[in-house]
Amino acid sequence: MDYEAVIGLEVHAQLLTRSKIFCGCSTSFGSPPNTNTCPVCLGLPGALPVLNREAVAMAIKAGLALGCKINSKSVFARKNYFYPDLPKGYQISQFELPLAYDGRVTLMSGERQKSGHIANYRAKTFGIIRVHLEEDAGKSVHVPDDDTYVDLNRTGVPLIEIVSAPDFRTSQEAYDYMTFLRRTLLYLGVCDGNMEEGSLRCDANVSVRPVGSERLGTKVEVKNLNSFRFLQKALDYEIERQIRTLREGRTIVQETRLWNDDAGRTFAMRTKEEAHDYRYFPDPDLLPLVVDEAWLEQLKGEIPELPEAKRERFTAEYGLSIEDALQVTQTRAFADYYEAAVRASGQPRQVFNWMVGELTRYLKQDGRQIEASPVSPLQLASLIKLIKSGSITGRIGKEIFEKMYATGKDPEEITAEIGLKQISDQDQLEAIVDKILAANPGQVQAFRAGKEGLLGFFVGQVMRETRGQANPKIVNDLLRAKLQ
Repeated sequence: MDYEAVIGLEVHAQLLTRSKIFCGCSTSFGSPPNTNTCPVCLGLPGALPVLNREAVAMAIKAGLALGCKINSKSVFARKNYFYPDLPKGYQISQFELPLAYDGRVTLMSGERQKSGHIANYRAKTFGIIRVHLEEDAGKSVHVPDDDTYVDLNRTGVPLIEIVSAPDFRTSQEAYDYMTFLRRTLLYLGVCDGNMEEGSLRCDANVSVRPVGSERLGTKVEVKNLNSFRFLQKALDYEIERQIRTLREGRTIVQETRLWNDDAGRTFAMRTKEEAHDYRYFPDPDLLPLVVDEAWLEQLKGEIPELPEAKRERFTAEYGLSIEDALQVTQTRAFADYYEAAVRASGQPRQVFNWMVGELTRYLKQDGRQIEASPVSPLQLASLIKLIKSGSITGRIGKEIFEKMYATGKDPEEITAEIGLKQISDQDQLEAIVDKILAANPGQVQAFRAGKEGLLGFFVGQVMRETRGQANPKIVNDLLRAKLQ
């Protein structure tokens, strides 16, 4: 019997506010343990929570960007469970009336080949059940052969939980959705998407069923997947594990599992809780969250062009492939840099090649983001125009780019300083070609005997003689005329 997977994702994204959701404590990462705390986020008796308006605005923008409807009145609830890093004994979240609901996103999803390359991209639509606000819990630090320590700095940090419909059938679809989600949140400026620091975390609900069946199988939750690679590997393993379990005639247990990357497998953590196990009820200390129409319209106007729309436009306007457009729209800053350079140069393919090649390589070496690039979009465009006009060769362009990156100077200024302008004078190049041919009579004879591959040797000798400054087209034409 053939089986198919049914996957739903629950994604927690930390909002980029400076203070927590119900108090003024800092949300900065890496502070000494238990220093960003106060009576409110510690849950001390008599402490009064006050909702962070900025967090609400960010959550609404995320909901709108994911095609959701916004509830004019949503309600905060208490999610009750006992854990050392939850000082109140409950988490403030939303349950029956979330801030946003009933969304839908369409994105490009591909198929992973055996080589690891992604191909056959198609537009696929996935449902969003809800986007709701909640506070984060603290962090338990387990020290081997010692105690468990609790850091409450994260307690009360504002989160949105984005709950998808169970619409994914492969790990690649889930991977593509997560990368889409991260790009969208980055474009909105509501989350930094840093999975290593816990700003973006994913839990996956996985089940399998016979192909053609509408009935869902027993659901297993895989928690705390904090990288795209872990997400894909954990899903592939869990799908295979469940199919193998059914084919062996055994029963799948509804439980929560964790991914162990060293072992390459998931393992059981605890039996799965249901919603009623958390004993949700409306928080009696918090008023309903009311969003008026005027504020909602204002927030709609603040949403920028989103990555999927930008990807589609770049494909149509600049002739990029789907893969290239996805690469160049990974972040809003990278896409803006690309478009500024294209508008200034009129060369979309050349700008792409320079950005994903030389520029990205230098930025990675320095640990810089595109926003900190010493080479501006206009400077890159100027360099590309110098190459296009024949003033310099591509090889010289790379030398100039290196100096541009090191100094921040314009390409024209560097070209003038070090005399790297392309040599296109026919008489000057002809004299150099004659010199090279006279110095290599054996190779000349071999070429005329049929070894035409030696043309590259002669071109290389001319380029060496001119320090790469010779116009390659003129050199090729001169050599062919004289050799033949």
